[in-house]
Amino acid sequence: MFENLSDKLQRVFKNLRGEGKLSAENMESALREIRVALLEADVHFRVAKQFIEAVKEKAMGAEVLTALSPAQQVVKIVRDEMVKMLGQHQAKLRTANEPPSVMMIVGLQGSGKTTSTAKLARWLSKNGHSPMMVSVDVYRPAARKQLSVLARDLKLPVYDGTPEETKPAELARSARKEATQTGRDVLLVDTAGRLHIDDELMTELSELKELLNPTEILFVADAMTGQDAVKSADEFNKRLGITGTILTKMDGDARGGAALSIRAVTGQPLKFVGVGEKPDALEPFHPDRVAQRILGMGDVLSLIEKVEETIDQKQAEEMQRKLLDDDFTLGDFRDQIRQLRKLGPLESLLGMMPQIGPMKDLKNMKVDEKEITHLVAIIDSMTPRERANHMIINGARRRRIAKGSGTTVQEVNTLLKQYSQARKMMKSFTGGGGFLGKRLGKLKLPMGFGPQQ
Repeated sequence: MFENLSDKLQRVFKNLRGEGKLSAENMESALREIRVALLEADVHFRVAKQFIEAVKEKAMGAEVLTALSPAQQVVKIVRDEMVKMLGQHQAKLRTANEPPSVMMIVGLQGSGKTTSTAKLARWLSKNGHSPMMVSVDVYRPAARKQLSVLARDLKLPVYDGTPEETKPAELARSARKEATQTGRDVLLVDTAGRLHIDDELMTELSELKELLNPTEILFVADAMTGQDAVKSADEFNKRLGITGTILTKMDGDARGGAALSIRAVTGQPLKFVGVGEKPDALEPFHPDRVAQRILGMGDVLSLIEKVEETIDQKQAEEMQRKLLDDDFTLGDFRDQIRQLRKLGPLESLLGMMPQIGPMKDLKNMKVDEKEITHLVAIIDSMTPRERANHMIINGARRRRIAKGSGTTVQEVNTLLKQYSQARKMMKSFTGGGGFLGKRLGKLKLPMGFGPQQ
């Protein structure tokens, strides 16, 4: 996400660093380029204008132009203003004094309300809550069926209603009663949508709001629709009073204009972003981390949180011991690949790395998931003795392994070479001297990412 904007801004900063000293003229030129970059990223024109004016006011001061490292000062100013534009601090969900807290999920048809409801329920469940879901979309039976299927897959409760309950208000009222009786502390209400905003939809949502007195009204928007998502959010906010936004399909949006505009236009925070189709592909929105990522500074904190949530620390410690004892086998290499895949698409993980120094081209690296599947298949085709000692894998064994895994001898050779390189790389990282080692502290990461002390 934000690839296009990130590339353009980094070019601007690189040009500034190339200047002998900053002047009003080259600052004006840089600000024009930043403005164009924002507009090309589909940022709302009014938001882009306000952003540039705020940066200009601070960056054109004498203390910046005459500083020892003025270009770095400008980067800091841009970062600070971007954080402010995105919402300053992470906006957390509000809960009621007496459970259940009711959260209405609203938005246009096709924006991803139902899947976002299920993802949010999973996130709440993983973070100490006991949610229940209900769909009050009485116009599309498929929507209610979809939520029931998702709830069953997640092993979370959903209120399906009775045949007599044919109105949204009836379903919502019964679901709240059921949540209270079963000790659920959050009720997520998946509402009906339309292809466009109309009075009938808004009247229905307003009636539900009055009935349920929700702590949150979360507007779900499709990031791929850009400024249309911003306009819809603004309209929903004016007519209903939303408390925040969930932006879906952020992983497919290279521009990021909706994410950068929605808070400034509506005045309401962006609370979650959807970054994939899997149930766990919903992340809280952190303005400071997103700003750092846009400016090429990486999002190491989010990467660490993802690793801590997914990776078995005991296995990581055991892997560290093997590395230090020079006992890291092909079987261990396969296990590390499997653990890394649990974290999500590898390209999105690479995007969280700081884009500086030896890792400046990581975000451009294309990862073929099929090739990774082939790597695992090749190792699975080896005997336990071969996995334990790669030195015995001669030509005849390589041909047998290739045939057994449906690959070629050349691919087997490539795997063995990658394994040897990975051993060397991981040993340098585990020693704590590498760049990632210093950045990621004592966290135990798969594939040798970070020091293991």
